[in-house]
Amino acid sequence: MIFSNKLIAWYLDNKRILPWRETKDPYSIWLSEIILQQTRVAQGLPYFEAFKQAYPTVFDLANAQEDDVLLLWQGLGYYSRARNLHATAKKVAHELNGQFPTTYKELLTLKGVGEYTAAAIASIAYDEVVPVVDGNVFRVLARIYGITSDIATQRTKKEFQAVAATLISPQQPAIFNQAIMDFGAIQCTPKGTNCAPCPFITSCVAYQTNQVDKLPVKLSKVKVKNRYMDFLIFLDGNNHTLLEQRTQKDIWQNLYQFPVIDRFTDEAIDLEKQVYARYPATSMTQLTCLTEEVIIHQLSHQKLHLRFWMIQTEIIPGETTPWRDLNKFGFPIVIHNFIQSLTV
Repeated sequence: MIFSNKLIAWYLDNKRILPWRETKDPYSIWLSEIILQQTRVAQGLPYFEAFKQAYPTVFDLANAQEDDVLLLWQGLGYYSRARNLHATAKKVAHELNGQFPTTYKELLTLKGVGEYTAAAIASIAYDEVVPVVDGNVFRVLARIYGITSDIATQRTKKEFQAVAATLISPQQPAIFNQAIMDFGAIQCTPKGTNCAPCPFITSCVAYQTNQVDKLPVKLSKVKVKNRYMDFLIFLDGNNHTLLEQRTQKDIWQNLYQFPVIDRFTDEAIDLEKQVYARYPATSMTQLTCLTEEVIIHQLSHQKLHLRFWMIQTEIIPGETTPWRDLNKFGFPIVIHNFIQSLTV
């Protein structure tokens, strides 16, 4: 109990005031946890507030159009999370009468809810004694207890879960889990450069053995593929353009984009020839590259090399969209940012 008592005492003095901590409402807690997956609190907070304003209840979110949900999610990345969010809202609203499952095991049956999210909801909303284990927890426990196992493996994850289960406060599981999340985010950070105020400094193995910058251990590396994408911005005399929706199971599924010439090899291409081959009905009057340098956009498994081309034309080959209406569509953030930089 020494660990949990020290941790909770630190938390009560240092905790962040966040709206989803002021409630036991599982909808708010679930929404916050989905938004905060792979997202810092500072970035995620405005999204949480926007979602709660647009969709105050799980029924409101369930009844929304997916395009509207994706538009509101724009900028967070990992858009499968938004699609899973919408799917789970529909399940809870229409199949479970708006009631979220009340146990860790039952919560795991919801789409997009993994072990960490289920533990967070179960402990914070329902006071179930189940520990959260994420990157912050890996870092805190690895350093304090000197755990050198590779955190990229499933076996190590179970090892950390077992350790956390021995430490969690049976009386205050909600506070304990929020405390260890905040401790990793505020005090025991990835750089770990300010150990002096840490309540565990005298017992922390990493600090005592000068290994703070070496723990936790992560050996496995994701193989990243290079991908080359030339986006074609058609524009006619009425300031109309051409959009398409990415419907395949790929990056940015169900988001919108300009037509693209997409490939995984960096071979030279005759862009004008490619445009006429794909859109023979177009009447291109000018082709201009809008990117002086290739835009690099890093995803978890892919490194995207993007260029944008303006195609001025009298005839746009397809159903057109007024440029002024582009803000009604959900784009990948890199395309959204490029649109914002243009004056058309």
